[in-house]
Amino acid sequence: MPYPAGHRPVVKKAIVESARKLFNRHGFESVSIQQIMAGAGLTHGGFYSYFHSKSDLYAEVLNCFFTDPNWKSCWEGVKVDLSSADVGPQVVRAYLSRQHFENVEDSCPMVALPTDVARSGKSARSAFETVFRSMVNVLERSLTQNGCPRRATAQGIASICIGGMVVARALVDPALAGELRDACMSVALDLGGWSKSAKSKNGKSKAAAASPR
Repeated sequence: MPYPAGHRPVVKKAIVESARKLFNRHGFESVSIQQIMAGAGLTHGGFYSYFHSKSDLYAEVLNCFFTDPNWKSCWEGVKVDLSSADVGPQVVRAYLSRQHFENVEDSCPMVALPTDVARSGKSARSAFETVFRSMVNVLERSLTQNGCPRRATAQGIASICIGGMVVARALVDPALAGELRDACMSVALDLGGWSKSAKSKNGKSKAAAASPR
């Protein structure tokens, strides 16, 4: 009996979501195809009708809201409107939020998987680069004119967000991790010229007040 129309995209999405959670939690090398398929509620044998290899799947998992319009935010209370004129500060606050920090399974893969990517083949590194470029493009759109090269500034902000979260996740002391995220957020917003424009009447930054902690 043939599968109904739309069956393959649904199954493929389930495999990708299962792999994303497992890779983010355990790393690429430690996760087997059998575990990925079990997490999707499927049998091991069906994997190769969707992907040539685990590496092939890995490149597709390297995705985030910058490149996937259907990506749903799993970080409770955190929203990013990519069509907004002030998307830059939204991205900074979302990326360095407590919710993103705590939700390891649904992390942006640029935070969870950079060391795995560095050891992987060209396809995985190219996928990582695509997501990074997309993040930079999103940030660059809403940068204020400050006399500095916009592209370089956006690249610096993206690196602060990604690197700050990587280091925060590696720390044992949660207070220090929170302090680091706050520091990175402050520097990134300053670089983008977004902290000054978000000042409220009492002199405190709206960005800091509204930031998910």
